[in-house]
Amino acid sequence: MNWITNFVRPKIRSILGVKREVPENMWVKDPDTGQMVFYKDLEANQFVIPGSGYHMRMPPDVRLSSMFDNGDFERIALPQVPVDPLKFRDERKYADRLKEAKQKTGAEDAILGGAGTLDGLPVVMAVQDFAFMGGSLGMAAGEAIITAMRAAVQKKSPFVFFVSSGGARMQEGVLSLMQLPRTTVAVQELRAAKLPYIVVLTNPTTGGVTASYAMLGDIHIAEPGALIGFAGQRVIEQTIREKLPPGFQRAEYLEEHGMVDMVVPRLEMRATVSRVLRMLMNAPEMPKPGTALVPAEA
Repeated sequence: MNWITNFVRPKIRSILGVKREVPENMWVKDPDTGQMVFYKDLEANQFVIPGSGYHMRMPPDVRLSSMFDNGDFERIALPQVPVDPLKFRDERKYADRLKEAKQKTGAEDAILGGAGTLDGLPVVMAVQDFAFMGGSLGMAAGEAIITAMRAAVQKKSPFVFFVSSGGARMQEGVLSLMQLPRTTVAVQELRAAKLPYIVVLTNPTTGGVTASYAMLGDIHIAEPGALIGFAGQRVIEQTIREKLPPGFQRAEYLEEHGMVDMVVPRLEMRATVSRVLRMLMNAPEMPKPGTALVPAEA
C-alpha cells in the first residue's frame, strides 16, 4: 500500500477542496479498434462509436428518452417482491450482490418500463438493463415485465421490449425459472388483445430468455453485432464436436438465416419501430414537417 498516494494526498485534497481535473469516464475505448472516444461525443451519438459504428450499452432511461416523443414518458410503477427468498449464498450473500447492483445502477432491478407516445402513437416500452446483474431474470424482473405488458393491454397500446440478458438469475433457483412461463402467458395476453409485440434484441441476449419472451415477438429487430443465442459457442462446439462458422450467433448471421427479421442501427431504430408499429396498428403515417393536411371532405 502506498501511504502517500492512498491516504495523504486524498486527505490534503479534501482539506483544500481540490477536485479532479479529469473525470474518470471522460474517454471511452472502442472495443473493436481500441480508439479512444470522447464520452460527450459518444453520448450525443446514442452510444454508438462514430468511427466504427460499434454499439455500446445504453442506459435504460436514455434508451426510453430516445424513443418517446420529446423524451417524455411516464414510468410504470413496478410491484414489490420478496428480496432473497432462498437466502442464497455462494462466495457472497445474494442480498449483498443486490445491494451493490442497486447502488451501481440506481435502479431497483433490471427492468425499466414507461408509457408515452412515439410519433403521436401511444405505446408502452420496457428496457432490460444488462448492467444490473447481467440483466438476469429473477422474480422482480419477471413481475416488472408482466406489469409492463399488462399496462399495454390496459392502455390498448403496442408493446416494445429492448432485451439484453444473460439468462435466469441462479440465486433465485426455481423461482427464477418460473418467470419464463409467466412472462409467456403475459405475451399471450397481448396477442389476445390483438396488440403488436416488438422485440429489439441488443447485445447480449442469451440464456433462458431466448426460450421465452425474447423470441415470441411479432417482429424481431436486432442491433448490429448483437450476440443472440441460448447456449454459448464453446458449449455448442463441444456438444456437436464441430467448428462453428464465423459470425455464428451474431445479429447479421441470424438475419441471414431467418432467426431475426431485420438488423437496424440504433440511430435508425426510432423511425423503424414507428413505421412498423403504424403498419401493424393500421395507423396513418405522421405527416412530414411542412406538409399541408388535406381536409377529409376533399
